Amino acid sequence: MRSEEARGLAMISPTFLYALAVLFLPVLIVIAYSFWTQNYLDIDRTFTLENYRQALTEPIYRDLFVRSLWISLTVSVVTVVFSYPVAWFISFHGGVHKNLWLFLITIPCWTSYLLRVMSWKVILGYGGVMNTGLISMGLIDKPVTSLLYNSNAVVITLVHSWAAFAILPIYVSLQKIDRTLIEAARDLGDSRLKAFFRITLPLSLPGVISAFLIVMIPTVGDYVTPRLVGGKDGVMIATAIQAQFGKAANWPLGAALSVTTMVLVSLAAATVVLALKFTVRRIR
Repeated sequence: MRSEEARGLAMISPTFLYALAVLFLPVLIVIAYSFWTQNYLDIDRTFTLENYRQALTEPIYRDLFVRSLWISLTVSVVTVVFSYPVAWFISFHGGVHKNLWLFLITIPCWTSYLLRVMSWKVILGYGGVMNTGLISMGLIDKPVTSLLYNSNAVVITLVHSWAAFAILPIYVSLQKIDRTLIEAARDLGDSRLKAFFRITLPLSLPGVISAFLIVMIPTVGDYVTPRLVGGKDGVMIATAIQAQFGKAANWPLGAALSVTTMVLVSLAAATVVLALKFTVRRIR
């Protein structure tokens, strides 16, 4: 028995070590860089916390951290709120066409992420679909300039881009719910709404949390969307990180900003998960 276990470990060890190196080695390198300093092309490997001092005390970086977390949280909440009814409908009323619904939902993901972002630039632009439609309906006299190049445009674009990724984990959790529990609650006098909050929502919480994290963690560091539709009011921390690794040629500061972002998003994610669990318990 032990020989079989040893043989199995020996077979998976190379793959595991390779995956470990690919996943964690870049992170370790970034962390190491964050404690060094750079003078143009020369790296000083003397240990220092100066990069973290700048990252946490410079007003521009603090503002970008706050804005990035705020946009990410807003996108996550809006995406989950809009995705849950879709997942619920497919799970409870999709019938034999559930797979077809899921297939249709994932179709936008087949296209390039850049193409999806650019499509919203066309929709929200000065002469775009939104302004043209509002003018044709007589709701406005001239194009609205505030639809694009701000935080709202970033939120709208990110919600659309990540909606499918939020629907799937929620749908999986809803599918695992024993329907007899809901029927029992209804037989005992619970209304549909009360049965939803007492049975369906708590049991689907793992899917909700997964969807929230799937959306929140990547959007904090999104670079493409703010760059294309955010303008100066929609700039996020990824733009500052890219600038430090690019034109500024200050890799250690860029690394410190990256590590700080990872820590902040981890703390924010943990706080949100605990808050969701506490809220559901209070509702029940």
